[in-house]
Amino acid sequence: MSRAPRLALALLLAFASISGALVPLGGAWAVQPDEVLKDAGLEARAREISAGLRCLVCQNQSIDDSDAPLARDLRVIVRERLQAGDTDPQVESYVVGRYGEYVLLRPVFAAHTLLLWLTPLAAIGLGIVGLWRLSRRRTAPAEQGLSAADEAEIAALTRRD
Repeated sequence: MSRAPRLALALLLAFASISGALVPLGGAWAVQPDEVLKDAGLEARAREISAGLRCLVCQNQSIDDSDAPLARDLRVIVRERLQAGDTDPQVESYVVGRYGEYVLLRPVFAAHTLLLWLTPLAAIGLGIVGLWRLSRRRTAPAEQGLSAADEAEIAALTRRD
């Protein structure tokens, strides 16, 4: 394929994805049509909840983004709980109770997760302190002329040649 058709194809795909002509990346690929709820309000709530739940197989994707069978099962559970009349916190609590806090993409801020939340701040703080100390250490030394002994030694060395 020559350059012109490749460039045209790339531009077409870029334009289509920007304009929304293509299905957006993310949850739209993973959620199957048979999972989608008929009630648009419930479906929106299900999408919002499942965007915050981790796929336990993929571990770095939400269940909305994952094609793993376990992610599908979790999406179905979320939708079943919503249809049963649970609130969003109740659905999240049910899934956490069943799979543990690791299923949350954003961990809770509590005493047992304090280290998890404070480690990035501590690392940034230590980096700033380290840079500050390094900048103080690298002050330019004052220009000093040669001592009389050094000048005499240089003169003696240059006279011998």
